[in-house]
Amino acid sequence: MNRAGFSEMNTTIGMVREEESVSEELSRYEQVRRSGEPTKTILDDADAIATAEELAVEIARDAADRDRNRRLPYGEIKSLSESGLLGVTIPKRWGGAEVSITTLGAIMRMMAAADPNIAQIPKNHFLAIDIMLLNGSDEQKKFLFDEVLKGKLVGRAASERGEDVLQIKTRLTRSGADLLLNGEKFYATGALYCDWIAVGTIDDGGHYIQAFVPRHAHGVTVIDDWSGLGQRTTASGTAKFNDVIVDPSHVVSLEDAYVKPSLAGPVSQYLDACIGAGIASAAIDEAMLFVNSRARPWADSGVSRACEDPYIISVVGDLKIRLFAAEASLERVGRRLDTIFAAVPSEDTVAVASVNVAVVKVLTTELAILATNKLFELSGASATLATYNLDRHWRNARTHTLHDPVRWKYNIVGDYYLNCVNPRRHNYV
Repeated sequence: MNRAGFSEMNTTIGMVREEESVSEELSRYEQVRRSGEPTKTILDDADAIATAEELAVEIARDAADRDRNRRLPYGEIKSLSESGLLGVTIPKRWGGAEVSITTLGAIMRMMAAADPNIAQIPKNHFLAIDIMLLNGSDEQKKFLFDEVLKGKLVGRAASERGEDVLQIKTRLTRSGADLLLNGEKFYATGALYCDWIAVGTIDDGGHYIQAFVPRHAHGVTVIDDWSGLGQRTTASGTAKFNDVIVDPSHVVSLEDAYVKPSLAGPVSQYLDACIGAGIASAAIDEAMLFVNSRARPWADSGVSRACEDPYIISVVGDLKIRLFAAEASLERVGRRLDTIFAAVPSEDTVAVASVNVAVVKVLTTELAILATNKLFELSGASATLATYNLDRHWRNARTHTLHDPVRWKYNIVGDYYLNCVNPRRHNYV
């Protein structure tokens, strides 16, 4: 872990940074990407896991420093792009590794333990690919998948300010021979780093669709104004679209992924749960490291080292047991998702998938909050010093787990078992 001395928090946190103010940094990043190594070809699940393990070591190295100074992870995103991991869910017929959902979950856990900011970015990328897999034509799939296999990253521009999280005001309208995209997104995670932005919008017929727009298309503005207390370097800021011309061949249905039984929602939520587990795992490791190397024993404990305190030992045991249970549940649910996917999803099996994923979402959310809180309780007051920046784990856990309310997961599970009511189908179920 990086233990460098504390430097003053970057003054851009909490302030709007227009695209022009980071254009020089972006230019350097894009030049590096163009001159970088060729994208690796991932062969199978084992190769994907091994590659993710190597990448996790790299992105963990300066994670604390990036958070402290809000230094955006351009180099790490470049490494992700070159690793070949962005294309692991693409079917073999299109040149991808077609790894299992279980393997994808394991990859996300590793990346989240290293830096959940970076893990959040491919999570949205994989959802955009899922929508294309479900609703795209062969020609559309070939184009996008070829782009991804070259290392191209897909960002997402989904949620907007509105009455609820599912409300979309962005419109794709026909004007003469052109399709024009207009609107503003409040959350556009990864858009600052990406090559393509998958934009959730509504067409002239009132249908929800996903339009793939080049990141630097005329009329696209990405603003680095994300000021959340956690997940500081996801670049989850605003994206504006002003009369952006959209190629009709880059438009696919979004609503069909949820009107028809599919695993788009459950897999998206599953990956969120995996990120939560990764955050918890990192916090537990940090707690054990601090207790072993820096924490002082309590005066009444009668022991010379904090790691010998019986109460601390018991709490660490409890956290490890909960983590073991959460990870085992994630693997079990991942295998169930793989089975459902292989058999072609139905109304009933998708309902089972959503309920199963709701269970692991509860387990990992509560563990992430518990573990990041216990990190300080076990380590003592000195662990709150800015030089260690351990609060990033709590801030990341608290921010990430607010994507959708976990209280509703209890309702989904209870209503399913008590009243045989299937969950609604959308991106958050």
